[in-house]
Amino acid sequence: MSKTPHLIDDCFLHDKDRMRHDEVVAMLLSRLNRIVDAGYVELQEALGRILAENVTAPRNVPLHDNSAVDGYAFAHADYLKAGALSLGARIAAGDGSPSPLATGTAARIFTGAVMPPNADTVAMQEDCVLLDDGASVRIPEGLRPGANRRLAGEDLKGGDLLLETGQMLRPQDIAALASLGMAKISVFDRLRVAIVSTGNEIIDPGNAESIAEGQVYDSNRHMLAALCSRLPVDVTDLGIVRDDEQAIKKVLSRAARNNDVILTTGGASRGEEDHIVKMIDRLGKRHLWQIAIKPGRPMTFGQIDNCVFLGLPGNPVAAFVCFLLYCHAAMAVLGGGNYREPVRFQVPAGFEIKKKKPDRREFLRGWLETDGQGNTLVRKYQRDGSGLISGLRSADGLIELGEEIQTVQQGDAVNYIPFSQFGIVNS
Repeated sequence: MSKTPHLIDDCFLHDKDRMRHDEVVAMLLSRLNRIVDAGYVELQEALGRILAENVTAPRNVPLHDNSAVDGYAFAHADYLKAGALSLGARIAAGDGSPSPLATGTAARIFTGAVMPPNADTVAMQEDCVLLDDGASVRIPEGLRPGANRRLAGEDLKGGDLLLETGQMLRPQDIAALASLGMAKISVFDRLRVAIVSTGNEIIDPGNAESIAEGQVYDSNRHMLAALCSRLPVDVTDLGIVRDDEQAIKKVLSRAARNNDVILTTGGASRGEEDHIVKMIDRLGKRHLWQIAIKPGRPMTFGQIDNCVFLGLPGNPVAAFVCFLLYCHAAMAVLGGGNYREPVRFQVPAGFEIKKKKPDRREFLRGWLETDGQGNTLVRKYQRDGSGLISGLRSADGLIELGEEIQTVQQGDAVNYIPFSQFGIVNS
C-alpha cells in the first residue's frame, strides 16, 4: 500500500469555547483520518479486525442447486400426474454432478446433495411412504414447486459486493468469507494505544493494607485497557506517572514515538499541578475543550507529530462515558474503520427529573425493566456522581437527555443507548 497517511495539521482546531456533543463527533469524523497501514492475515486471525479492501463474491454460493433436506427429488410436473414415482438414483452430499432424472422418477437425495437435472422439488423423507415393492415412493399432496430446494447463488451471486472497506469483521462475516474459499484477507494494522495514569495520589491495585490516607487505587487505567480490548488495537500500559514535568515529558515523548494514540486520565485542566497540558503544548499541539455534556465536560485533545493525544477526565464514570462517545469514534477513524452512530432506542422513562440544566446533553446510567403490566421502561441509577463505579456496574446502557430537555416525567420517551452498541455485552 501507499505510505501511511498522516494526521491533518491542527486536526482538533476549533473556534468555540464550548462545543455541543454533535459538534465534537462531527469534528472527529471530518478532521481525523486513517493512520495505519494494511496487510494480509489468516482468516482465523481476522475476527474483530477492520477490512482494508472491498470483497466481492467470485462465484455463486451455493455453487449448484441442492437439497435442503433428506428426502426425494423429482419434477413437480411428474408429481402432479402420478400419486407414486419410481425410485431412481441415490445422491449423497459430495457426490459429483448427477445424471438427468428420468421422467416419472424420483431420486433418493440427502441434505446438501446436488439436485439432478430435470428435478425441481424435494419432499421430506418423513412425509413420504415407500411402497411395498421398494421400487417406488408415494409423495404427499400439497407440495409447492421448488419446495426444499436451495438455488445456486441463493446466498450470494458471483459479482455481489459482500463486504466493504472499513467494516469490522464479525463471526458471521468470517463465515461468509470462508464460504467463498478465502483463506486470507486484507485488514488494517492494529492501532497502537498507550495508556498512562498521572497523579501523586494514584497507586497500583495490590495489597489492600498498603493504601494510605489521600491515596486512591488506579481504576481508570485498567478500565480503559478493558474498553480497548474490544477494539482492534494493541495496548501498551505505561503505568502511573507522578506530577513531575520531566517525568511526564519523558513518558509522553517515548509514547508518541512508539504509538498512534496516547490515552490519559486526569491532569487535563488548567491547575498548577496539571503538567500534562503544559507538556502537550511544548511537545506538540493541544486543544482544551469544554464539551456541553454531563459527565465529562473537560477533555483535552491534541497531537504530538502523528500521534493523537486524548486526555480524559479523572472521574471514572466521566472517563468511561467520554471513551464511549469520543475515543471510540476517534479510534474507529484512525484505524481505518467506518464510524457507526450508536442506535438510540426510545423507551418510556421509569424515573423523574424535576430540573435539568438546558443547553447541555446528559448521559445517565440506566437499564431496562419490565413493569407489572409487561411494559418495558428504563430505570436510572439513583445517584449521578461521576466517581461512582457502582453506577456503571448497575447499568446496561446510557440514558441520553438532549440539550432541549429540562424535565423528565414518568412515562416520557427518552433515548436509551445499550452498552452493546459499543461491544460491551452483559453476561
